Amino acid sequence: MYYTVLAAAIESTTEEKYSDFLTFLHPVNSREEAMEFIDHYRKTYPDANHVCWAYVIGDTRRPLTQAFSDDGEPSGTAGKPMLHVLTERDVGNSLAVVVRYFGGVKLGAGGLVRAYSAAVSNAVNGAELLEVTPKVQLQVVVDFARETKVRHIVNQHQGQILNVHYATSVTLDISLPAAHAELFAQQVINETAGDAIIHVEKNNE
Repeated sequence: MYYTVLAAAIESTTEEKYSDFLTFLHPVNSREEAMEFIDHYRKTYPDANHVCWAYVIGDTRRPLTQAFSDDGEPSGTAGKPMLHVLTERDVGNSLAVVVRYFGGVKLGAGGLVRAYSAAVSNAVNGAELLEVTPKVQLQVVVDFARETKVRHIVNQHQGQILNVHYATSVTLDISLPAAHAELFAQQVINETAGDAIIHVEKNNE
């Protein structure tokens, strides 16, 4: 299981009936970061008719947060179609900004939807995407005799041991693919005769 995110910023330009659509895609990890870029483009293009935007943080199929703005275009004709392209193309952790300069010919609602969709889609066509595997962090506490067994199970599940603490027992901080977490925990319980203590510490999606 994995999802894809935008790897690097990219820009493109499209034209529709004399209107210019300047499109900018940026990798972002939070709403605050997205809003800083949006503010930047508003200041960079103060004479533009519209600065529309959409962003999605995390996995596009299960986003942590997402939002969009039509910035004065008819409701539903700009930001929402832009977001739709990002989600349909699986471009997670991304912000799309489209700066429009009106060319004098009205496009109508349907024409605007097509124009903004095409503007973002054209940029995505040239974008580089990275695969991200959702991770989860676990803490496993076992006796010394079973440490080697737990380490072996971690390797079986493509996990990584982040830290080991030795006291009256052994505490291992582990990161592994989220899809493996349930089976990993069950296997540890089974192969340590139920003596292991397992805590789910953090989901790193």
